[in-house]
Amino acid sequence: MRPASDRDAWLAALGLVRWERRCAPVQGVAAPTQEVVPDRPSAAGKAALVDPGQLDWPALRACVADCTRCELHRDRTRTVFGVGNVTADWLIVGEAPGAEEDRRGEPFVGRAGQLLDAMLAAIGQSRETVFITNILKCRPPNNRDPSTAEAAACRPYLERQIELLGPRLILAVGRIAAQQLLETAAPLARLRGQVHRHPRHDVPVVVTYHPAYLLRSPADKAQAWEDLLLACRTAAGVAA
Repeated sequence: MRPASDRDAWLAALGLVRWERRCAPVQGVAAPTQEVVPDRPSAAGKAALVDPGQLDWPALRACVADCTRCELHRDRTRTVFGVGNVTADWLIVGEAPGAEEDRRGEPFVGRAGQLLDAMLAAIGQSRETVFITNILKCRPPNNRDPSTAEAAACRPYLERQIELLGPRLILAVGRIAAQQLLETAAPLARLRGQVHRHPRHDVPVVVTYHPAYLLRSPADKAQAWEDLLLACRTAAGVAA
């Protein structure tokens, strides 16, 4: 556990001024065994013909790096597979890479990434103890919402990531991620504040705001904090 002064700094980034220990960090998280580094495409170029459901972590990452399943591959700089601990209990899922993520090949960088880091740190987690990925592995033009076809083309990769990881909790960050994971058109306001189950993997899913939204609407940071506490209790097996 970090010193109280560090927790105060994390909570300050969320716009909260007092730490209240309402749930303990998830215990027993294994030490990081592998950090996924930005993708380097292989020479195979046959990802569209490969069944991701049969791949291990290295083969899946290479398959994503070569992907041509939708038109987004034509304009991408790099695919964004994900980063973190491949034995993590928590899976964080966002929407799609932005411009900086496309350049670096890593999800949640820049100001939104810094806020996500602060949110995780406030509950005793970090990029080294969770796994972070997106619904899409390539950036949509002008950061528009993913199309139905794009999300469907990328879904086998995320499904395989969930299968390989076997998380105790999925934290859906933002409306698009929540709707895609839960296969619903319900608005974010109706999805927050409760524990859902992933329809294909029966994993608990908690929904919260995207950090980019919180940067624009800081008044909702307190609600995001409640979402994190719910996620923490859920991952620990404590009834909400």
